Amino acid sequence: MAIEVNADTFEKEVVQSGVPVLVDFWGPRCVPCLALMPHVEGLEGKYGEKLKITKIDASKNRRLCLNLKVLDLPTFLFYKNGKEVNRLRGETLTIEEIEEAAKKIIG
Repeated sequence: MAIEVNADTFEKEVVQSGVPVLVDFWGPRCVPCLALMPHVEGLEGKYGEKLKITKIDASKNRRLCLNLKVLDLPTFLFYKNGKEVNRLRGETLTIEEIEEAAKKIIG
């Protein structure tokens, strides 16, 4: 199950993570977000300890979204060694595109 992250836990769960992190920014009224969510969470079973899956409810974390320049949903940020290394966004994203980006950061 993906780890729910907020402004208070972002630093610990994402920036300080010892493994690469996929951050899923979603909203409760974002239909593409909700359609992708079970597939994104499924990546956790596929990659196990190599990739941490986290999610952030943008409607409850607006300041964090602004600080990270997340302006539309869905948005996926990929972190490795505490730094953002990739960003995908848009309503037409597919799970295949997200998984391909995840594979690249796992190495």
